[in-house]
Amino acid sequence: MKFLDAEFVKGFQRMAFDGWEQGWHERNGGNLTYRVKPEEVEEVKENFEPREWAPIGTSVPKLAGEYFLTTGSGKYMRNIYIKAEETFGMIEVDDKGENYRTVWGLKGARPTSELPSHLMNHEVKKEVTNGRYRVIYHCHPTNTIALTFVLPLSDEVFTRELWEMATECPVVFPDGIGVVPWMVPGGRDIAVATSKLMRKYDVAIWAHHGMFAAGEDFDLTFGLMHTVEKSAEILVKVLSMSDHKAQTITPDDFRHLAKDFHVTLPERFLYEKKSSKIVYDPSEIQ
Repeated sequence: MKFLDAEFVKGFQRMAFDGWEQGWHERNGGNLTYRVKPEEVEEVKENFEPREWAPIGTSVPKLAGEYFLTTGSGKYMRNIYIKAEETFGMIEVDDKGENYRTVWGLKGARPTSELPSHLMNHEVKKEVTNGRYRVIYHCHPTNTIALTFVLPLSDEVFTRELWEMATECPVVFPDGIGVVPWMVPGGRDIAVATSKLMRKYDVAIWAHHGMFAAGEDFDLTFGLMHTVEKSAEILVKVLSMSDHKAQTITPDDFRHLAKDFHVTLPERFLYEKKSSKIVYDPSEIQ
């Protein structure tokens, strides 16, 4: 089978281009990785042309021997179809989880500069989901980034405010959302901070930068990112009209919702607010 004819490759391309069309990938912003299933590797193995091994920049021993689709460093998501072999490729992780080599694509390119963050998050999600999660997605959604300038950089605040914006939100991301304070992207420190949050959440917001999401497949992961960003857009619009809510979803409303939809919502996100004001300081969290 030709590499680009494989269904998992087509799904990867579609997700990347859908993000471009949402406006989440200005210039070469954002990146996407997918942990390839063994049977999918076999489907396209005849196309491989392995290159030299190179250091990952971190150690991910639980991903030893795994293969990943990854977008390229400095590449534009809008070119995912028209310049496929230059824009993304497949890499293999060595038997120690310390090095990688490109086996297809990435002509004249390297994997995303966020590769350490992606692989550390893949390692965590593989462990905590018993291997179910295979997608890590990073993009720059406008409204979510805007909120990092006006809301406290708190897991509790971001989760609660975004839950209140749309009834489906606590059902789509019942575990909540993590927030990483501003850090230099691409390095080990931000990778470690994000992977710690990914033990608890499927979404991590990078302050003033963007968002990371993890999921089982392309549709679920893209849908999660889309839901969070739509909720953020509603909150931005509410804030543009007033800094107070006339009415909202209450903690007891959330508890009733959780019971009917059979999800568990952590009580730490269901704190009683002192006022209806949206822009508040962390001391208002009880």
